[in-house]
Amino acid sequence: YFITLCELPLPQLKSLDHARFDSLRAIYQNFSEDDAQRIKEIESVTNHDVKAVEYFIKEEFDKLGGLEEYKEFIHFGLTSQDINNTSVPLSFKEAVDECFMPLLKEVLGLIKGMAEDWKDIPMLAKTHGQPASPTRVGKEFNVFAVRLEEQIRQFELLTYPAKFGGATGNMNAHKVAYPAIDWIAFGNDFVAS
Repeated sequence: YFITLCELPLPQLKSLDHARFDSLRAIYQNFSEDDAQRIKEIESVTNHDVKAVEYFIKEEFDKLGGLEEYKEFIHFGLTSQDINNTSVPLSFKEAVDECFMPLLKEVLGLIKGMAEDWKDIPMLAKTHGQPASPTRVGKEFNVFAVRLEEQIRQFELLTYPAKFGGATGNMNAHKVAYPAIDWIAFGNDFVAS
């Protein structure tokens, strides 16, 4: 969010060298278990999870040096729900895209492999628990493969909506501070990115 703000014509952020963006991104790209523990320590004082993350990022700015004048823009105009309602859907999306779907497709590949390996092996089918017409083991594996392909297709159509609009959904603090910027478009673009 802070980096995206820096790309706008905000006078207070104009002097920030964009070459520093890589070191800012490293805060989340290199996030460690120790960093999570530090946030929990801060939260034990603030009793507020999002505020603890904000304070952690401010500490990281201090470590990088030369960013003190920009720290109040880390959480500019946001509520905790702007953070939660964008980060949680993004976490779900990344989990589905990076963890769940690759494994599900791996399972699909295994089932298709078994369908091919067992395509000529006959078996007695059952209907309502009674013996029925014969079938082939490979064909039955293909039934599961087709069903799983349909579930994957539906998963790939999922969207991950997010709420991002300030305290009451109107970007009021943003508009008061910088009325010339289309903050609704900014929010929509930010969430889409």
